[in-house]
Amino acid sequence: MSDLLERLRGRGWRLTAQRRVVAEVLDGEHVHLTADEVHARAVERLPEISRATVYNTLGELVCIGEVLEVATDGRAKRYDPNAHHAHQHLICSGCGAIRDVHPLGDPLAALPEAERFGFTVSGAEITYRGLCPQCTNRP
Repeated sequence: MSDLLERLRGRGWRLTAQRRVVAEVLDGEHVHLTADEVHARAVERLPEISRATVYNTLGELVCIGEVLEVATDGRAKRYDPNAHHAHQHLICSGCGAIRDVHPLGDPLAALPEAERFGFTVSGAEITYRGLCPQCTNRP
């Protein structure tokens, strides 16, 4: 479960009404919304919020490391509030649904020393792809 609002309060980030609404929309488990989806949900809570404010707020949240920007094969970027918990993504190649997954083991250990080419490897992003149950069961 995301703790985005709590993290933002803890870092002293000024929570205007607009910023709070964007953070509330993003808060939750397995949340991977596009900017337009964030805007649509934010407007339900705060009708006067502009698209530009949503985009700017998302950009700020990414810049300060509180939200991850997830790019998926030519689709709109998605925003993941689960920035402080190690995880990978499972993406449906049919509908684009995204789930956070927590594979066992250290992904860095899977890269043999000979394949590091002298790099000091500090992180790994692994994306699993497949079809979700809804897309698998479509006629």
